[in-house]
Amino acid sequence: MKKMIVTSILGNEKDYKGSKKVIATDFEWFELGKKRIRKTAEDGTELGITVKDKLHQGDILAQTQKFIYVVKALPAHLIKISVQSMEEMGRLGFELGNRHLSLQIHENEVKVPFDEPTFEYLKKLGFCVEEVTESFHDYIECKAHGHTHHHE
Repeated sequence: MKKMIVTSILGNEKDYKGSKKVIATDFEWFELGKKRIRKTAEDGTELGITVKDKLHQGDILAQTQKFIYVVKALPAHLIKISVQSMEEMGRLGFELGNRHLSLQIHENEVKVPFDEPTFEYLKKLGFCVEEVTESFHDYIECKAHGHTHHHE
């Protein structure tokens, strides 16, 4: 079994012009932001990954004379919320804001990782929600933090 250490991203598959065979390395959406992780590529090669930046779909992790090893973001269980106006988008942002969810924002929809309470809550509020299994990468990561209030 081959083992490789990855310390930097070598580019992205969409920009790759070579002829090496692409070997996928599967990642769950929540693993893309990890700074240190061990993964096994589809050919059995073990990759020890220590990178500074969040990984993206198609990032090239390593290469050999014959292969390039790339990030493959697996489909995720999501809530897709359709929005029809800026007012509705604003309301949705307000409702989701305190839930500290990572999310993808598109022109007329927002996607968040699925959880039953959030799904039911948004449905109760009248949002058009749908349970889907789709790609979830290049999302906005929640940077939740605590804060204190000082009162004099």
